[in-house]
Amino acid sequence: MTTTDTRLGVAAFDFDGTITTRDTLLGFMFAAGGPPRAARALLRTGPALAAGFNNSAKRDLAKERTLGLVFKGRSMAEIEQAGHEYAGSLTRLFRPATLERIAWHKSQEHRLVIVSASLVYYLRPIAESLGFESVIGVELAADSTGRATGQLARPNVRCEEKATRLRAWLEEKAIESPRIWAYGDSSGDEHLLQMADHPTWVGKRSSRNP
Repeated sequence: MTTTDTRLGVAAFDFDGTITTRDTLLGFMFAAGGPPRAARALLRTGPALAAGFNNSAKRDLAKERTLGLVFKGRSMAEIEQAGHEYAGSLTRLFRPATLERIAWHKSQEHRLVIVSASLVYYLRPIAESLGFESVIGVELAADSTGRATGQLARPNVRCEEKATRLRAWLEEKAIESPRIWAYGDSSGDEHLLQMADHPTWVGKRSSRNP
């Protein structure tokens, strides 16, 4: 006899490479920080970013330093406004197949959340337009005057941190024992997919799907 799984459904999507076809953070640094400042930051941190390719801790530190060089001292209100403007340019990068999965989850009344190492300032308007309930992403720390300090408010959202933050979100929303779908495209998504009942690799890794 077939039994119906009545658990609440939750669908967690990575963003870069999963909802989109490629990285979006670099483009935002140039759009919001300005090409000269973004280019100088990448020149200074390029070796550190390369050294962190196979080392998560070094990678996270290099990312924080890069973002700090681009955004330190900038008004958070300006960064958020730049995020809204940048979000509108990304729709052309959306994967049609992923949009179909999002639509299906919405039709099933599942709770949708983006879990991404990209900045929340452009993820939030995109999430709202696509019908997501929440965004778990990277936020810049701000000082008492509302300007970016050059540091991250919380750890970078990749690898173990993705699973940690999703569990915290489930607890915050009082969602107990959900049925989880998770979608990702890179090694940074492995922990997220490992906690899912229905993990799905997107893009080049899609061949790993059962």
